[in-house]
Parts: sequence; structure tokens; C-alpha cells
Amino acid sequence: MPHRQTQLPPSIRVLQVEDSALDAELVLAQLDEDGIAYEVRLVDDAPRFLAALEEFKPDIVLSDLSMPGFSGQHALELLRQRDEDLPFIFVSATLGEEAAIEALRNGATDYILKQNPARLASAVRRALAEADARRASRRAEAELIRAQRFESLAMLAGGLSHDLRNLLQPLLLAGDSLQDYQDDPRLARLGKLVRDCGKRGLDMVQSMLSFARGARRAEEVRLGALLNALDLLLQGSIPRSVAMELAIEDPELSFEGNHTELQQCLLNLCLNAIQAMPDGGNLRIETAQIHLPLDFFLPEEHPRQGRYLRMSVIDSGAGMSQDVLERLFEPFFTTKETGTGLGLLSCKRIISTHGGVMRVNSEPGKGTRFDLYIPLEELAADSEHSGSKDSLEGSGERVLVVVEEAGQLSLMVDTLDSYGYEAHASQSGTAALQWIEACGLPDLVVLDADMNLYTGVRTLAALTEHGYNGAVILLGRPEAPPDLHELPPFDHLYVMNKPITTPLLLKTLRKALLAASGEQ
Repeated sequence: MPHRQTQLPPSIRVLQVEDSALDAELVLAQLDEDGIAYEVRLVDDAPRFLAALEEFKPDIVLSDLSMPGFSGQHALELLRQRDEDLPFIFVSATLGEEAAIEALRNGATDYILKQNPARLASAVRRALAEADARRASRRAEAELIRAQRFESLAMLAGGLSHDLRNLLQPLLLAGDSLQDYQDDPRLARLGKLVRDCGKRGLDMVQSMLSFARGARRAEEVRLGALLNALDLLLQGSIPRSVAMELAIEDPELSFEGNHTELQQCLLNLCLNAIQAMPDGGNLRIETAQIHLPLDFFLPEEHPRQGRYLRMSVIDSGAGMSQDVLERLFEPFFTTKETGTGLGLLSCKRIISTHGGVMRVNSEPGKGTRFDLYIPLEELAADSEHSGSKDSLEGSGERVLVVVEEAGQLSLMVDTLDSYGYEAHASQSGTAALQWIEACGLPDLVVLDADMNLYTGVRTLAALTEHGYNGAVILLGRPEAPPDLHELPPFDHLYVMNKPITTPLLLKTLRKALLAASGEQ
């Protein structure tokens, strides 16, 4: 029969509003006959009905129409004041056609005549399925509205970040330049202050973008700082009955990732673990470096053997059944009454964007363990502060700097001049082409990708038409990288995220020039 295809939970909670024990048994016999497992609570007055709604938390209400001192219509009104979706089915011998239509208008899900109860089981199945669908639809609608708000915030953040980067760029370059005046301690201290303020502002901009857009931003994450921040966030959330332990194998370990997203992921798992231990227990967060072989990975995962950081969240809570584990990462699936069913899915997405994988082990009564595996790639040895001043000096190489904003352009040219380069300024793509026609090809070009009238990519394409095939440093934004598809292949193209610092600019410039000359 078609109605048997509707999947129900292992057992449903039925609240019966009925003053006749015999009629109640006849109704339940229809559920027994159809193989529907249930728990039942029988009430026949308003106080016990309201108490059952709070304590018993039914999945469905089956109600007679009229009873001494109470009525099914009153029960329906009381229910709808509290819950829009909970199914309510009238089962009555006195329900006429007009009364039935009125009941449906007032919020009843269905009605069954006691003289013809055979339809009850299928009506229960259908009502429960439709209620689940309505709840899922509301959750999806709420998430869509939330996503639209964040999309608007992301657009605003993107525009602000562009303007803020332009404001921060002079602070970083000027601070670096002032720090070079070591013979004047006051100027050196001022330079450090200016640069630190600019760097702090840049971190704020990037954190805002990471939060608003959900975009992964590559940065250096230090394991100890990540877990210490997590510890601070959890201090106000851990009850006294839960003992938390942090076991960090190498706090100084650094890797490429996104601090904010990883912190969000670990926090979500820890809060879930705490909720799984209402009577107390142990929460352990531990880390280890391990080697993963190819046969570790599942068929749907991208296999990449090598060294990984394993971050584990382990609790001694109730654990999960195999049925729950199989549905754990389904959108909107949740075992919590107020959960969205998106937290673990978000964690899995975060780990996936880091090139990693996620594992979970759990058994009822034996707690739960989540393992997050993140690939460890050696960070570049040439960080932006490494290298002596002498190793960053130029030898009179001609560098064409094409930046639209006058303050940034002036600072960049002055900086390069002070380091031994012959820097030439152009405030637009057309001005750069005119300079090349008049002065010949430079040794290297520094281009801003975000120029308005003639973008950096278009300028670069025009430069190649004029015969330039040397090294190029393209200054872009991480949230809106330049589209390089329209460019011909470039052997020595370096994309740097704005705002740039003097040491990193000079190191990249030396690397580009050496590579272009064949010395590297």
C-alpha cells in the first residue's frame, strides 16, 4: 500500500484528547494494525493537555471533538497558539461536513470519522511527513534570509576593505621607510608605530572579510595561539561538571590556513561535546602530527599522502548510534531541538577548504571523537622580514611603477629609489605605455590590478603588445583576484595581495629579477 512507503521514526509520541477509554483503544488499534510504534498520553481536560504539550512533547495530537468540560476545538486553539506545525487530527463520531471544513480552516491537519477509522494510519503518516517538510522549508527559508543578509554585509565589507587598503598602504610603506632611520631613534620608533598601526588595521580588514564573506584567506596559523584562543572562548561555556584538557603536541607549529574558520570549527565541536554531557564528563582537545597513507582516504575524498596535523575533540558523552552517524552531515539534520543541522556540515566544509578531511567515531554510551586532518606544507623560508638590507638592494634596475593613487605611487617610487633601483612613476596604463614608447622597456613592472580607467590586466596585455616580456608584480586583492585568463602566458608573473609591506615587496622584486635573468 502506498502509505507504507512513508518513513517514520522508530517510535512516535501520540497525545490523545479523549474521554472514552474504549474509543481511545479503538483508535490506537488502527496504529497497531499498521505497524506504527508509539508512546501515548491520554488527557481529557485543558490543564492536562497543556502540561502534556510541555512535558510529553508529542509528535501528533489525535482529538475527539466534544467532551464534558473540554472540546477538541479548544484543544486545537491552545495548540496553535504554541506550535504552527504539530499535526492535529480530529477523530470524532459527530463531525459533520461543515464542521470538518471549519476545523481545517482553523488549523486542523485532517479529520477521521470513528465509524470509518481505516484511514487513520495513512492520515497519521501523511500528517507527520508534511509537518517535517514544513519545518525543513522554514529552516531553509530562515537560512536563505540569513544568507542574503550576509551577502549584503559581504558586499559592504568588500567595498570598505578596498577603500581601507588604499588608506593603509601609505602607513605600511611610510612606516617601513621611517624605520630605516636607525641613526634617529625617534624616527625609527615613529616608523614602527606607524607600521604596526597599519598592520593592525589590515588584520582587522581581513578578519572582517573572512567573517562576512566566509572566504578562506591563507595566513600563517600558529597552533598554540589557535588553541589558546579556543580555551578563552570556552571558559564561560564549560559547566563545572565537565573537565576540559588541552594536549598540544607542538604549540609553535605554524601552518597555512584560516585562524577564524578553524576556531569556529573547533568551537562548534566543543560546544556539541558539552551538550552531549548534560550530567558531566571529560572533554579533551589534543593535537598530533602524523603521516597519512593513500589508503586512509575514502573514495569520495581527494587522496594526498603526507604529513598532517590531527586536531581531535574527544568527549565522554552519550555517543551516537549508527543511524545518526550515517545522517550526521545531511543538511538540516539535527538531534537537538533548537539546532539548525548546519554546524557539522559547516565544519566539514571548513576542513575541506583547507585541503583536509574529517573523521568521527562514536558508539552509544562510549562518547564521541572528531578528528580533523589538515595537510602540513612547509611555510616559505623567506618570510617578509627575513633577509638583510644589503640582500634587498638593487643595482640600478629600471622599475616601472603603475599605480593610480598618487600617495601610494609616490611612496613606492621613493622606497625603490632609496634601495638602489631606478624607479619611474606612471599613474595610469596609458601613461605607462607612453613612458615605454619614450624611454624603452623596463627591467620590471609593478602594476596595480584595481586601476579604474585602464585595469592592471589590460595594461599588462598592452605592454606585451609593445614587446615587454620581463618580470611583473601585480598588486591585487585576495577577495577579488585579477582575472588573468585574457593574458598570454607569463614566465615571471607574481601576484601580491594589497596592502604590501616594503620587505615583502623588495624580496619579491629581487626574486622576480633574478628569475627573469636566469640566475634562479
